[in-house]
Amino acid sequence: MTDGMTDGREARATGAAETGAGIAASPFRVDRDRIAASPFFARLAGVTQVVSPNGSGLLLHNRLTHSLQVAQVARAVAERLGTEFGPEVDKLGGCDPDVVEAAALAHDLGHPPFGHLGEQVLDRLARERLGLTDGFEGNAQSFRIVTTIDLHGPGRTGLGLTAAVRAAVLKYPWTRHSYPEPHPSTADLPPRGGGGTDGSAKFSAYLTELGELREAREPFPVGPWQQTVEASVMDTADDIAYAIHDVEDFHRVGVLQQAGVAAELRGWEAGVATAAGGAAPHAGPGSALDRLRRRMAERDGWVFSDEAFAAAVARVRSELVDGLLAVPFDGSMTAERAVAEFSARWTARLVGGIRVLADPPVRAAHVVLGTEQWHEVAVLKFVHQQFVLRRADLASHQRGQATVVTGLVGALHEWLADARSPAAPALPPRLHDLVELARAEYAALADDGVVAAAQVGDLARGRAVVDYVASLTDAQAGALLDVLTGRSARLWTDAMAL
Repeated sequence: MTDGMTDGREARATGAAETGAGIAASPFRVDRDRIAASPFFARLAGVTQVVSPNGSGLLLHNRLTHSLQVAQVARAVAERLGTEFGPEVDKLGGCDPDVVEAAALAHDLGHPPFGHLGEQVLDRLARERLGLTDGFEGNAQSFRIVTTIDLHGPGRTGLGLTAAVRAAVLKYPWTRHSYPEPHPSTADLPPRGGGGTDGSAKFSAYLTELGELREAREPFPVGPWQQTVEASVMDTADDIAYAIHDVEDFHRVGVLQQAGVAAELRGWEAGVATAAGGAAPHAGPGSALDRLRRRMAERDGWVFSDEAFAAAVARVRSELVDGLLAVPFDGSMTAERAVAEFSARWTARLVGGIRVLADPPVRAAHVVLGTEQWHEVAVLKFVHQQFVLRRADLASHQRGQATVVTGLVGALHEWLADARSPAAPALPPRLHDLVELARAEYAALADDGVVAAAQVGDLARGRAVVDYVASLTDAQAGALLDVLTGRSARLWTDAMAL
């Protein structure tokens, strides 16, 4: 190993010094343990993955169980890379199983109440009502938690994680608008997540954490839009877990019905056969799947193949439609065994297809799924999105959740405005602390000319409201809104934030 690589490995491990006797020798294992012990990690047990299980009695994945499964897959991928691609991975900055496990545990810390629905509502309110130009993004909130908000590290703020783990959390290593230059949103073909009409749709750091982003990535030999190897492992593991385990959930609860999925997949296959005979493409069952095929071909020509797509549809039809979904889940041990075998078989297949790209195209990463597996994940995710996320009953449920988030933001922002009066009731201590933390951050940005000094107070209050709401569980969000609107007769509730 060269001296340069040795220096790089030392830089990877830089972080805040331990204040007491650690129980782990590896600094990356210390990071993993700090994240697992964080109250922000514990709260994920009460945060929606797709549908909130609160009060329903349904055994559905939440953000905590999802994060644990991503960590399990990520570690398996990292260990496989070390065995089969060691020299190639070392040239790209290395891949430590403890780093990817830590990043996987941390990757969803910033998810607000009600999952992606809460994320969308908070982003809109942050920009339109609170004046925060970089809005809200779950990945950026996760990075803010581990570097700034969580106080369970050895320093004054954040967890004091190593550079390697902080960099591995950065799935989208840019800010919404300005960093780096050129910004990915300006590209004709932006990296995955980097496009959008108002800056990047996805990003991993707010302006307040831009310095942390730069410092974490400095030791790694990657381009400005490129994930580190360890970040790409975490990202790939997230895709694998999402594709498999959400399908499991909705089979268990009877939402994912064989007939609908079978009609779409078989309809597409029949349409392909018809089109091959010279007929026009059909518009019935299978048309939604064909729209997916066209989008994939347009955006991801570096890997897309019509033959691989057709093979993926055939495999998913055979193993999911004609296999798992053919027998309704009845809670029996036989039914549970079928789910377990489906999950284990698909996880092994997808992890087994991992490969390393020394010079990936803009929409790929250093660690990617094999061509067959990449298409299969896309088809599995399509099944979930088409037959679960687009259900009318889920849409009405989410409408109510959006109302909760909107009400909370409005009530807390009004309380902060009232708090400037001497006669106003005292703020919750944590909300007050978050205002002061954000005020110091925006004051520093004003000193650097990034924001106007006159905006510091308003920006600090807006960011504090977002931080506070994002730290609630689903149940806390509902309980707190009841308190703030006078609907709750209880003085003490479970509405307190972390």
